[in-house]
Amino acid sequence: MATDPARPMDRIEKLETALDIQWAAVDAFNVEPPRRLTGPSLLSDHPGAVMDVVFDGVDPGIVTALWEKHARKVLDHVGWGDQKLISRVFQGGVSLAISAPVDQLYSATFVAKTAWHFCAAELSNSASLSFEDMTNDLKRVMAEEANPALAALMSAAAAHDVDFLCDDDHVSVGHGIGSQIWPVDGLPAPDQVDWSAVSDGPVALLTGTNGKTTTTRLCAAIATAAGKVVGLTSTDLVQVGSDILDRGDYSGPGGGRMALRDPRVEMAFLEVARGGILRRGLPIRRARVALVTNVAKDHLGEFGVMTLDDLAQTKFAVMRALATDGALVLNADDPQIVAAAAELSQLIWWFSLDATSPQITQARERGTPCCFVKLDHFIFFDGSTEVFSMPLAEVPITLHGAAKHNVRNVLAAVCVCTVLGIAAEAIRTGLSGFASDHKDNPGRFNEFRYNGARVFVDFAHNAHSISAVCEALSAIPSKRRFIMLSQPGDHSDQDLVDVTKAALQFRPDVIVTAEIEDYLRGRSFGETTGRLQASAIADGFDPDQILSADTPPIGAKLILDNLQPGDLALMLVLSDRDEVFDLFQNSLGSK
Repeated sequence: MATDPARPMDRIEKLETALDIQWAAVDAFNVEPPRRLTGPSLLSDHPGAVMDVVFDGVDPGIVTALWEKHARKVLDHVGWGDQKLISRVFQGGVSLAISAPVDQLYSATFVAKTAWHFCAAELSNSASLSFEDMTNDLKRVMAEEANPALAALMSAAAAHDVDFLCDDDHVSVGHGIGSQIWPVDGLPAPDQVDWSAVSDGPVALLTGTNGKTTTTRLCAAIATAAGKVVGLTSTDLVQVGSDILDRGDYSGPGGGRMALRDPRVEMAFLEVARGGILRRGLPIRRARVALVTNVAKDHLGEFGVMTLDDLAQTKFAVMRALATDGALVLNADDPQIVAAAAELSQLIWWFSLDATSPQITQARERGTPCCFVKLDHFIFFDGSTEVFSMPLAEVPITLHGAAKHNVRNVLAAVCVCTVLGIAAEAIRTGLSGFASDHKDNPGRFNEFRYNGARVFVDFAHNAHSISAVCEALSAIPSKRRFIMLSQPGDHSDQDLVDVTKAALQFRPDVIVTAEIEDYLRGRSFGETTGRLQASAIADGFDPDQILSADTPPIGAKLILDNLQPGDLALMLVLSDRDEVFDLFQNSLGSK
């Protein structure tokens, strides 16, 4: 696009100011700025725009009815009569959305704001701005942003049954070795594309509250063992083969597009986080398999996700990107997932630690593939026969089965990779060669040895994941136990209480609380660690056995300086992981 369509003219600046004033006029409502949805999302299969409106004491049915009334009127007047209106009620508010042409998503945010302007005027019994003036301005914005070539290419991709990826700078069709890419302002006509050279590749979407990064890495290791050039995205990086394309949190759609536009990629595993789904939507529309590892309390209270049920719905949005013959891989040991899947007609491949769980039993009776643990072995059932068996003891990250969270991650990876057609022998090779160290799985259950003590480092940062790690380490004998806690400031007081209770399951002799200055997020320095300490003391922990550190590296050094032979330490490192690893490299011998 030659210009930024968000501000194409002075009149739009005046329109934004008027809208902001009108929003402020309704004191009972807090309206978040609209955001573009570039792919399938919690709300819809279609691109568009969404805004979250938070309020109290008002019937949400009144708000959604006004949205239907005013948004439809605006859509009809600007020539978008065929676009859809979507509303979703959540605890304390509603999400209001419209679908829109893929080439006019900035315009869609203005359309949404304009529609809300008229809703707000009616709710506040105040005069609105001129409907004609506002919609005429919208038409000018839409005309300036419109890119007919982009819309035509998307339609052509759908007609040729291949995926279509679009962002502000580039457009591509197909995946990896079957992809073609162009700048958004230099698109070919559909008949100029060699569609015979375009194809979708085997792609997996992996989501869940915990375990998704480890499972993504496991799958990539298995596919690499199968001889595939793998594209991987995660909260850490985008990687193709052994090349790291970029570091950072790439669990949103941008990371997926980067990996799938690399012409070397033969198979891809894309970590998909809650934030990316809610902010922009899913990265693709044609995945072969989607995984939900689990659903646990984390990041509630954002983007209209207030409860565990809301969070489950968000995670299950990955289904919207499944190909018609795609499979959904689900954790049968998670009650939230089992409940959310109760009404689904989608093909489900269940996995469980329990070979006799209801979901595994039903799958076997129905002839549906599933994966489970039986007699200390991973077993895969292909619908008629148990075709895969591997001892848990041969998979290093399971600690001979003690790390149940990693046992589940392995079960999930076996299912995902089998859906994609990877042979059993490559699965065995990938699993047996994947270590729980800072090279294969950095930040996840990494073990080191120091001065005769065992030290584990993990990224676990919510009560669910911390509890899982503590459970895994509970059977390890030790003379003394040390644990380091660090938490972001935007976790609620109750979250901090829950995290502390989970950490006490480790039965620590010493607790070190480390502040994260870059994650204060509204709290004063020392407030978060103070609440962690208070929670531990309230649970009966000796205050003399609680130490404080200004940073995680300082806290880690404090523990190392006190370790003696036979001790066990768990360092929960949310931030400064590289600095902590550098400290270990200088001080420790990796296992």
